[in-house]
Amino acid sequence: MHQLAIALKRKGYEVSGSDDEIFEPAVSALEKEGLLPSPGWEPARVTEDLDAVILGMHAREDNPELAKARALKIPIFSFPEYIFRESEQKRRVAVGGSHGKTTTTAMIMHVLRVNGLDFDYLVGARLEGFDQSVRVTNAPVIICEADEYPASVIEKRPKFHFLHPHIAVITGIAWDHINVFPTFDFYLEQFSIFIRMIMPGGLLIFNELYMNLKTLVGNSRRTDIDYIPYHLPDHRIRDGITNVSIGKENASLRIFGDHNLLNLQAAYYVCRQLGVSDGNFAKAIATFSGAAKRLELLLQEKDINIYRDFAHAPSKVKASIEAVKQQFPNRKLVAVLELHTFSSLNEAFMQEYAGAMDPADVAIVFYSRHALELKRMPMLPPESVVEGFRKPGLRVITDRPSLERALKEVDPADTNFLFMSSGNYDGMDILRLMKTDPTAS
Repeated sequence: MHQLAIALKRKGYEVSGSDDEIFEPAVSALEKEGLLPSPGWEPARVTEDLDAVILGMHAREDNPELAKARALKIPIFSFPEYIFRESEQKRRVAVGGSHGKTTTTAMIMHVLRVNGLDFDYLVGARLEGFDQSVRVTNAPVIICEADEYPASVIEKRPKFHFLHPHIAVITGIAWDHINVFPTFDFYLEQFSIFIRMIMPGGLLIFNELYMNLKTLVGNSRRTDIDYIPYHLPDHRIRDGITNVSIGKENASLRIFGDHNLLNLQAAYYVCRQLGVSDGNFAKAIATFSGAAKRLELLLQEKDINIYRDFAHAPSKVKASIEAVKQQFPNRKLVAVLELHTFSSLNEAFMQEYAGAMDPADVAIVFYSRHALELKRMPMLPPESVVEGFRKPGLRVITDRPSLERALKEVDPADTNFLFMSSGNYDGMDILRLMKTDPTAS
């Protein structure tokens, strides 16, 4: 939300805002733009001369400023509703799917920027070369990461239902957000609706390796849009470097893993639709280093690599672990997963993780009582985690000091460490804990 506020101010709009608590990096970013509000809710801020109120997804139904806006009949928009309003005259690209949305969106943005094309964007991570995660100008194209979480407290439909893209991507479907989508069929239906929201004459680019997605596309098939299925491109791995074929071109990549190659293939088809040649795509994608917390290399020291990844859902965990193991088959892999989301901390969801950590040589699952308390969830029995993951030798740890001791006990020689979480391991400093050579990069 604070990124949208900054983008709209830069476009020339008069912008104000409020929140009950404001943290970094929002504080510094808003302060720099002269937009930092005083914390707390004050209905007097909402006046009848406002053109619109944009409601964040975490605002509560009883918010006093929301009540005032309703009483004054001021137009109220969720984030994606307003993005659509600002982009009605643009060519819209929406990247949806249960995983890979951020990276695929980032790849498209990187390639377009390198090739000097003008575009707006909405992406859920910090990207090298971009000072904001939201840009709203008069550019002719907008690239949107399009997630399936509810838009706001008063508009509970998924965000990606509001974007009405001309070019849509679905990277794959794997059940997530069970606190919002209690059954897989209900979750699946949201993607069927997304397909129906593609503009007539538009295009759907989809990962045909997911049979549930392939079936969904077949059952939802429209005659007024085109379809491009995709799969893994031809590639080779040598000395820890992946080389990929792009049409008649080749590129040596800074990224790796089958899931990233699939993301790349989707990005390629989008960029081709936007006028980027195979050669220009190959040159640009060779310089793409990834999005923050997506197999992000935190430290490289002698024969040790330490990666941080946003993975938390079962399919994401499996893909990230397999990627590191495939890239470095002869190195020991220590995988540490923090359960931090509503779904991942739900005892009934544990069975979805079966086999997800199997390729790891050392597998650790961590979660804290504090995270459960914040979400007002019951304690998750460690034995249920062990039973759900079905990984021999899995260690389940529920306090930070024990996790730090367990990691210190691991012989780091010829080892990759992979930390997966949407949280922060109860405040653990990964680099301080793991760095053995203070002069290492």
